[in-house]
Amino acid sequence: MPMLGADMSAGTLMAWRKQPGDTVTRGDIIAEVHTDKADIEVEVFTSGVVEKLLAVPGQEVPVGTPLALIREDGKAPVVAVAAPERIPPAPAERLLISPSAKTLAAELGVDLALVHGSGPGGRIQRRDVEAAAAGAAERPAPAPPPPPVPVAVEGEDRQAGMRRAIAAAMARSKRETPHFYLGETIDMSAATRWLADENLHRSVQERLIPGVLMLKAVALALREVPELNAVWQGDRVVQSDAVHLGVAIFLRGGGLVAPALHDADRQSLDELMHGFRDLVSRARAGTLRSSELADPTITVTSLGERGAESVLPIIFPPQVAIVGLGRLVERPWVSEGQVLACPIVTATLAADHRVTDGHRAGAFLTTLARLLEEPDDL
Repeated sequence: MPMLGADMSAGTLMAWRKQPGDTVTRGDIIAEVHTDKADIEVEVFTSGVVEKLLAVPGQEVPVGTPLALIREDGKAPVVAVAAPERIPPAPAERLLISPSAKTLAAELGVDLALVHGSGPGGRIQRRDVEAAAAGAAERPAPAPPPPPVPVAVEGEDRQAGMRRAIAAAMARSKRETPHFYLGETIDMSAATRWLADENLHRSVQERLIPGVLMLKAVALALREVPELNAVWQGDRVVQSDAVHLGVAIFLRGGGLVAPALHDADRQSLDELMHGFRDLVSRARAGTLRSSELADPTITVTSLGERGAESVLPIIFPPQVAIVGLGRLVERPWVSEGQVLACPIVTATLAADHRVTDGHRAGAFLTTLARLLEEPDDL
C-alpha cells in the first residue's frame, strides 16, 4: 500500500486489475485504492508474474503493507512486511464509483443502486450516470414522493474525509516546518507576446496557456537552486535528481490534490501542456495514479483563476518548498525611464528554513523572473 499523502495511514482496496498468473510490466495498473482524497490507480514498480494477492476488495490496508506478491524472472517473491494473517470479507454492497460520478449523480438525482457500471470491475463512471439520467427523463414522471428525511450522502462523507486529510497535512506542515516567504513581481510582456505569436500558428486544441510557461520556468529554475527540489525525511533533507512538479488542482466538489508532472524540466512546452490537461481531467474523474501522488518533489499552486493577485501557500510535507502564482494583471511598470502598462504576475516562494535561506530562495525567484522575461529559453 503506497503512501499517497503526508498523513495517510491506510487505504481501502477497491478492485484488482490483475489476477494470479498475469504478467505485469513496470508501470502497469494492478489495483484501485480508495483514500480520503481520491480513488487512485496503483502501479507496479517491477516486472514479472503475479504470484499471489494478499488483500481483498473492501479491505483497509495499512501503508507499507504488501498488497500482492510478484515473481520477477528467475527470482522468488520477497515480502518485506507481512500482510495481515486474517483477511476480512469484502462488504457485500460496496459501490465502485468515481468521485465525479458521485457528484453528478447527486446533482441529477440519480439512484446509484439502479446504475449499471461500464468501467473496470463494474465501476460506475460519469457516462453511466448521464445515461441513467437520460433514461429516467424519457419515462413518465412518478407520483410525488413524501418529503425526504435529511441524511448525509456518500459524497459529503468523501468531502469531509478530504478536508480532514488536508487539515492534518497542513497543520503538520505549519507545526513542524519553519516557513519563510519571498515574493517577486515579474514582467510578463515578453512572455505574453511570445505566446500570442506562437498560438497564431496553432489550432485551438494545441494552443498554449500562460500557466504552462510558468510551470516550465519553475522546473528550469530548480536546476540552478536544486536544494528546493527535495523532501525532508526523518532529520535530514534528501535532494531529488528529477524534477517532479506537483500541480495543485481544485476539484469540482471542493478540496484539492497535487499530482506530479514527472520530469517537468525535460519536457517540451507541448508535452507539459498535454500532461497538465491530462492530469486535470483524470484528477476530476478520479483516475490518478499512485506515483503521481507519491512522487512530487515541489508543488506549484496558482490561484489566478480564482481572482487572487498573490498567494502565500503552505508547504506540502514532506516537500521543502512550494511556489504560489497569482493572477496575470496589467499594472504600471517602469522600463528604461518610461512608465508603461504591462502584464505582471506575482510569484511567491514558501521555503523550509531548515533546508535553505533567503539568499538562495531569492536566487530562485530571480532565475524564475529571468526565464519568464526571456521566453525563448523555455
